[in-house]
Amino acid sequence: MVILNFLISIAGATMLLLFAVRLVRTGIERSYGASFQRLLTGQSNPVQASFVGLALAVVLQSSAAVALLTTGFAASGLLAFGTGLAIVLGGDLGSALIIQLLSFDLAWLVPILLAIGGWLFVKTEKKKLRQAGRIIMGIALILISLQFLREAMDPIRGSAFLPAVSEYLARDYITAFLVGAALAFLMHSSVAAILMCVTLVEVGALPFAAGLSLVLGANLGSAFIPVWLTRGMALPARRIVFANLALRGIWAIVSLFAANLILQDRLLAAEFGSQMLINAHIAFNASMLVLALPFCNMLRVPFEKLWPGQTDPSDILNLLRPESALEPENFGTPTQAISSLKRELLRMNELLEAMFRPVMTLYRSGEKSQHVAVRSLDREVNACLTRVRDFVASLPIEVMAKEDGRVARDMLEYAIRLEKAGDVVAERLAILAGDLRKENGTFSKDGWQELESMHESILANMKLASNVLISDDLESARLLNMEKTEMKRAERNSRKRHFHRLQSGEVQSFATSDIHLETLRAFRDFNSDIAAVATPILYANGQLLETRLIEELPTLQED
Repeated sequence: MVILNFLISIAGATMLLLFAVRLVRTGIERSYGASFQRLLTGQSNPVQASFVGLALAVVLQSSAAVALLTTGFAASGLLAFGTGLAIVLGGDLGSALIIQLLSFDLAWLVPILLAIGGWLFVKTEKKKLRQAGRIIMGIALILISLQFLREAMDPIRGSAFLPAVSEYLARDYITAFLVGAALAFLMHSSVAAILMCVTLVEVGALPFAAGLSLVLGANLGSAFIPVWLTRGMALPARRIVFANLALRGIWAIVSLFAANLILQDRLLAAEFGSQMLINAHIAFNASMLVLALPFCNMLRVPFEKLWPGQTDPSDILNLLRPESALEPENFGTPTQAISSLKRELLRMNELLEAMFRPVMTLYRSGEKSQHVAVRSLDREVNACLTRVRDFVASLPIEVMAKEDGRVARDMLEYAIRLEKAGDVVAERLAILAGDLRKENGTFSKDGWQELESMHESILANMKLASNVLISDDLESARLLNMEKTEMKRAERNSRKRHFHRLQSGEVQSFATSDIHLETLRAFRDFNSDIAAVATPILYANGQLLETRLIEELPTLQED
């Protein structure tokens, strides 16, 4: 019974820890995720890139999230291999530093964080303030989960079970290494896995030697996470995460045998505590960064030979799953048909993101290859709409439930909106960017910042739209609809500020006024098309009115 209660307590504390880490990461991504593009793609020096990766990992509390962002930009041709690998290696060190921050005794801070975070999330309406509340509450829950882990060890510490397991892992360090790797991969969070190991050593449930092998294994397991999460991408786009896996794997194995050889020969005392375990984890990642950084650019050639392929932006379709999810001759059940439609719409969303993400780069440089890539992607988006329309038209509506038929029609409507969004990029934004370069025009500093801010918000909304499409979640749909309203407000405010700059006599604002205003309208229209996925969900749940007009007041008529 003691063992069962122990396992249940450990499982509960672990799930809370995973949930809390995800809460913090998603809160940051929703508020500032699109801003990371400028940070990541604006780097060329490996040393600077590694510091950017370190900072992003500390903010996101996840080296895997940094690796995924880096791989996505590399797939779009926006990030070179050497720079991307330096960012990922820096992210690994950043996630190690997070362990140190979270290991301090901060129990006194929990009620303060819960009070502030809860108030911001519940009582404020602004998106960034609400997400700040989400982040703060997530940090509080991380601290609570770690306390739960410590308390879960108390009943079993005096039993024969835990010492037996601990002694076995201390003796068989290879098994401990593999267990640590599996634990980090299954938890999909190296931060959560290593925090658990540190806590077990801290309370005396594990000896230092077993904890060190587990942590080294967790470092290897964490490198498998981005490899697994990017499995849907073409192999050339995954060179960076494979290189990171190779480097971490080799260094983890070397460190494992070296550390256990030192401990077995008693060259160092084996009775270290949890702080030494954290120090070892940081030293592992710091040493790997220092040793690998000079070779980041040189590793490009061998990994290109292992995974050959074109990564030029004009050939981006080869990196974005060119296969369609629809098979007109094989509908399957209505549920399967709707799932196929959702996958195709997600693919359209991916293509649109690849079109829209480099828009600000088009305005700055306007390279011909980027314009070619946009047109190629737009043609594929149009082909996706044709496939969706033919698939829905071929569905046996007469044998489908009424609700399934309605959902299929709603998805066709959304596909039409996505195709329209593609036209906004290819036929409006790309042409405006070309006009700006032909005229050698530049926006004012304030005007450019306003456009960049809107661009970042739209990229974040695209991620949210994908989540709504997958989950049909009402709260997410409401948030997406509020973001659409917020984007209209941002467009209106930017237009007012632009007119104010014109009145102030700013020369740059006069020269590019038409392009600036047309870009604002295009951004607003693109965002509205993306956010249209929320409309059917809101209508179905009675969250939208048929009209925004005020009903006509009844008038008194004389007899």
